[in-house]
Amino acid sequence: MSTTPEPERPSKRARVDPEAETEASSSTHKETAPEAANLELSDREDEDDGEEDSGGSNAVAASDLYLDTINRAALDFDFEKVCSVSLSNINIYGCLVCGKYFQGRGRKSYAYAHSIHEDHHVFINLETAKVYVLPDGYLVSDPSLDDIAFVLAPTFTPAAVSTFTTAAHLAKPSYDLSSKPYLPGYIGLNDIKRNDYMNVVIHSLLHVSPLRDYLLLSHFNGKQSELLKRFASLAKKVWNPRLFKSQVSPHEFLQEVGRASGGKFRLESQGDPVEFLGWLLNHLHKDLGGTRKKNSSIMFSTFQGEVRTETQQVLVRPDAADGDKPRFDIDRETKTTVSPFLFLALDLPPPPLFQDAVEKNIIPQVGIHAVLAKYDGVTTQESRGQLRRFKCQRLPPYIILHYKRFTKNNFVEEKNPTIVNFPLRGVDFRDYLDSPASHSHTVYDLMANITHESIAGTTRDKENTVWKVQLRAGAGGGENEKWFQIQDLIVEEIRKEMIFLGETVLQIWERRPDRILAAKPMQVDR
Repeated sequence: MSTTPEPERPSKRARVDPEAETEASSSTHKETAPEAANLELSDREDEDDGEEDSGGSNAVAASDLYLDTINRAALDFDFEKVCSVSLSNINIYGCLVCGKYFQGRGRKSYAYAHSIHEDHHVFINLETAKVYVLPDGYLVSDPSLDDIAFVLAPTFTPAAVSTFTTAAHLAKPSYDLSSKPYLPGYIGLNDIKRNDYMNVVIHSLLHVSPLRDYLLLSHFNGKQSELLKRFASLAKKVWNPRLFKSQVSPHEFLQEVGRASGGKFRLESQGDPVEFLGWLLNHLHKDLGGTRKKNSSIMFSTFQGEVRTETQQVLVRPDAADGDKPRFDIDRETKTTVSPFLFLALDLPPPPLFQDAVEKNIIPQVGIHAVLAKYDGVTTQESRGQLRRFKCQRLPPYIILHYKRFTKNNFVEEKNPTIVNFPLRGVDFRDYLDSPASHSHTVYDLMANITHESIAGTTRDKENTVWKVQLRAGAGGGENEKWFQIQDLIVEEIRKEMIFLGETVLQIWERRPDRILAAKPMQVDR
């Protein structure tokens, strides 16, 4: 098919100079090479002629650049950047008319053929965000394209990031292409198949201020791992105030999660968010160059604490009365170890086997301090002939609590439906520290709460499981603070009194800033 422009369209060759003629003759020579070589050469053309074309684009009239054919509603940069024909991820261009991805832009490239056969002429390089008109090859520089480049690769300033956890952020909603309001950071993540257990973990981590700010302000140079780069890209999309649609798909990041985990965490099968969280924290720590030393990465400086474990062999005493529990004996040898932790595991009391006459025990409940008593240094646990007791040595700025709701026996995996009662603000961890005097502040506020929902009963049902995350917006309590519940694409504001009613599995607690503690005494509210 001829590539000669139609008679009514003016010629788009704005200039003809010796350099252009040389380039044209060299491209003609390339046509005799194999297709793979052509794609490699077109990659070099993309790098070499970018500066040349930018000078000639000023001579081309805007009406000749087909900018009016761009369809922003069809653009979706959330999916893995691979060619829709060759499935290659090298030198990929996105068609700004239909949204499809193609490899290369040389004369034998798939993007070039698409521009001729489909009459779609505006393409963006998904790596450099440069826009070209094909088949002519013009580089376009127009302010009207800035919004597309921003959606493809959002950028943030420290001043803008500093407002995300304030009440001012709540007062400034953004709007998508259909004029639908949304709050950056509190948007739906697409559940592609069964990845809702990963979505809730992603949301929770992207609201931890130090980690979120690090990812939003990052400018990776290409040496970092693909997992880290895609996680930072997803963070920027979730907090993007200029989205075309008020939802984001984590497909690109989760594809890399599947590869990096060797298929352990997949899109098509339900999994455990606790296992995924532990794997993700350790993998990102390693990718950031972290070591075993504390504060060696943003992950450890944010989430890592230390706990002391005392262990003693159980001794059966002949004079022990029936029902006496084993206890520590100060006269016997005790093994003490101090180890780091990224989250604290909490044991729920076993639910009652039978309901009482007035059915008060249909849904058993327990207070948060009753389960935190595991770390008071006095409460003991017996396991495999050993007694253990725990006490924290150092608390991180953000404490992750894991309520062990699922247990396995020889026949089935059981679920503990016990509800944990907790305040949203003002939980003091001082009683669980070995030397609280060395910690200036031990009061924490809840910022993320992950809940599990399934059919009623004590057997875990993975097929009908629903994972939800409740996120704090703003801080300080009162009117300055709101809570949003996110289940895949459903985002809704939730009353504070309803938060503790779910079957909580994971929580993230934030240490109160110094200025809040100095300004007013500790208060506990819901």
